[in-house]
Amino acid sequence: MSGKKQILIVDDHPVFCLGMTELINKEKDLRVSYSVDTADKAWDIISGSRPDLVIVDISLAESNGIDLVEDITREHPELPVLVLSMYDESMYAQRALQAGARGYVMKQKIIGRVVEAIRSVLDGNIFISPEIKEKMIQRMVSRKSGPPQFSLDVLTNRELEVFRLMGEGLDAKEIAARLHLSLKTIGTHREKIKEKYNLKHYTELVKAAVDWSHKVKK
Repeated sequence: MSGKKQILIVDDHPVFCLGMTELINKEKDLRVSYSVDTADKAWDIISGSRPDLVIVDISLAESNGIDLVEDITREHPELPVLVLSMYDESMYAQRALQAGARGYVMKQKIIGRVVEAIRSVLDGNIFISPEIKEKMIQRMVSRKSGPPQFSLDVLTNRELEVFRLMGEGLDAKEIAARLHLSLKTIGTHREKIKEKYNLKHYTELVKAAVDWSHKVKK
């Protein structure tokens, strides 16, 4: 292990973590030394062992990955973070970078790009795929030149997480269980989202969430 860059993976999908670990550990200068499934466990590793790089999944069972990125960046600005997501929506890449992440990789593309992304981030660079870069540029251009459109920019990270899960068909009780929040808190988030989009009825909010979810998965 001497001389190898030590990597911490924060992801609550065991099979994915195992595959990532095997892939990264094939490299002579890289090693996944830690793999945890919650933000609290990640902090224990960061505080005690100080890895060279943290890889964070956006969708964690007990917290939001972007919130974890913000916290790491604030407390340890010298520690680079690479974000993974199964969602190929440029909104997440933008939010991840704004939170302080040094790179963003879609899980669907991980096999061909993870090592490249890791090396780029460890070298002090920003890594995003050409596809994500193009989508981010298109969003900026359409925002400036086109008519106002339904935008996720107005949502907080937690509101976006609730909106995403609504789009996947989860009800309030299921969302509360997934995010480890109370039903009252989920209800508050839904009301705020509805207000921000000027929607009168809950059914309109559900439809908007489902429509967005289908668009993202195309």
